[in-house]
Amino acid sequence: MERVIVVGGGLAGVRAAEVLRNKGYEGALTLVSAERHRPYDRPPLSKAVLAGDSDDTTVDADWDALRCDLLLGVRATGLRLDVPGRGGVVASTAGDLPFDGLVIATGAVPITLPGGGRQHVLRTVDEARELRSRLTRGARIVIVGAGWIGAEVATTAARKGCAVTVVEAADTPLAGAIGPEVGALTAPWYAEAGVELRTGVKVAAVQDGGLLLAGGTRIEADVVVVGIGVRPGLSWLEGSGLLLERGVVTDGSFRTYQGEEEPGSPRPDVVAVGDCAAWWSGRYGRRLLVEHWDTALNAPEVAAATLLGEDAVYDAAPYFWSEQFGRMVQYAGSHGASERIVRRGDPSGRKWAVAWLTGDRLDAVLTVDRPRDLVQARRVIAAGTPVDPDAIADLDVPVRQAVR
Repeated sequence: MERVIVVGGGLAGVRAAEVLRNKGYEGALTLVSAERHRPYDRPPLSKAVLAGDSDDTTVDADWDALRCDLLLGVRATGLRLDVPGRGGVVASTAGDLPFDGLVIATGAVPITLPGGGRQHVLRTVDEARELRSRLTRGARIVIVGAGWIGAEVATTAARKGCAVTVVEAADTPLAGAIGPEVGALTAPWYAEAGVELRTGVKVAAVQDGGLLLAGGTRIEADVVVVGIGVRPGLSWLEGSGLLLERGVVTDGSFRTYQGEEEPGSPRPDVVAVGDCAAWWSGRYGRRLLVEHWDTALNAPEVAAATLLGEDAVYDAAPYFWSEQFGRMVQYAGSHGASERIVRRGDPSGRKWAVAWLTGDRLDAVLTVDRPRDLVQARRVIAAGTPVDPDAIADLDVPVRQAVR
């Protein structure tokens, strides 16, 4: 390869560029980013940046050493592929960019609600700074969505003295992320922080000065924040011929597919990684779309290796963390097909955990202020080592000692 283009200025794009150089790639390297800021970390946006504890989360990358051309404020608008495996052209607001190797790392975009009223989302540093300026004492802040982002924004807004209401369509917080049974265990945190939580409530529209709920009720607000999830940023790939289904469909090595249906052979010169990639997991026997920092950090090692013709497969168990209502909440694994839930400790206390099991296999774990449990459980999940369910339920037994 002589010319590689990375489309996407988030962590996954930066890491892909770094790994390519670390693995000896000497050709031309260009990173295209729609934002005018140099690439930065996103997790602190809903934490330190929103709280005012930090204002700059720029990724510490040596761009001169990387010999990477940064095209900031440039948006990819289309993709034309040549003969399979022979490169193509990225169409952009700066003109056509030919390549013989392409990394797609365009991340995800927030889902918004209908209505003409102002709604804040939290995906970019500019959005975080703007929202931060609105979190003033006494301001009526209404947050739609009691997921990870909604809880983190509610935490900061309440600490700043705002009058905070969180509206959630499901019956519990985090129902989509960790299921209603475990999500319900976090509901008391809202009242403890002075936040009004209204579950089972659907929003019809965002209006000037508040929300219109289904059924006609209205909630007055000075600021409306929408945190109901994201979708992969794929609009520029429409008509490209790549297989798209919830994300850019890839194999376990992040190679993409060309055509309307998944063919036998993936395309080795175009890889997709990060929030936009729907990659095949042999561990779970299904395709995963993981919108977490840990995947953006580590998966590009495999994507870059694949682009350089090396044999590499990514099959890590997903990992995520959240800081909310004075608690460190961490999750590892995937519980979608698990048979049962085992509580580890008392959820009414400050420190506890929940494990998802299938037989004697540990599928996933959620920990609240128990980082050692999380670290040990990640190792057990990665190794697939059988565990004793009774020992996992005993808070006095270290997770590493619960293996059989």
